[in-house]
Amino acid sequence: MIDKVTSLDRALKKVKNGQIVMTGGFGVPGTPFCLIKGVLDKGVCDLTLIKNEANEAGLGISLLIEAGRVKKLITSHLGLNARVIEMMNESLIDVEFFPQGILAEKIRAGGAGLLGIITDIGIDTILCRDRQAAHVHGRQGLIEPSLRSDIALIHASRADRAGNLIYEKSARNFNPLMAMAGDLVIAEAETIVETGQIPPDEVHTPGAFVDHVVLIETLMPEYGVLKHHVH
Repeated sequence: MIDKVTSLDRALKKVKNGQIVMTGGFGVPGTPFCLIKGVLDKGVCDLTLIKNEANEAGLGISLLIEAGRVKKLITSHLGLNARVIEMMNESLIDVEFFPQGILAEKIRAGGAGLLGIITDIGIDTILCRDRQAAHVHGRQGLIEPSLRSDIALIHASRADRAGNLIYEKSARNFNPLMAMAGDLVIAEAETIVETGQIPPDEVHTPGAFVDHVVLIETLMPEYGVLKHHVH
């Protein structure tokens, strides 16, 4: 029987300096705070992070950025994190912005094995600077390379031992896409059940995409809004 449940330390064993790390979440919902803390405690540096936003100062991936562990952040906005904006303006971190939908689609394309996407978003804007133009059906577009990562850190409300995942409500945001686009996928889960106890029709991310599952033994205060009924 497949059993992907392991300890935090063992799950993070292959996280190393200089890697590209995708992190799920949209604000608090879906952000894997325990895994992020584990990466922080491990001491790795020179990371490239891919996340929808930088959380708030002193929270989530902002802790990694504030500690100087991140050389580049690929994101859609920083509006809730004055500290990271300050670090960006001081050239302490390189930040690459994409519209939120484009960021999601670049990750989805990476997970689907595509080299990139063609979009008309950003025509005649600064987004054109480093993008190759393309013409499809008589329309002009920009070629956006897809995104993949060495590591994907995922938060799920439930998992089984085979790695099948369920996300709760709005935590079902970037997590499913990133679980497909990471070479090594580590999922934290609030509850872990035996394989077969999650009905197949309720699975959001199949276990085939997940390498390790770590139980969240205690919900940290950061999770806050994630206190919900477990089915």
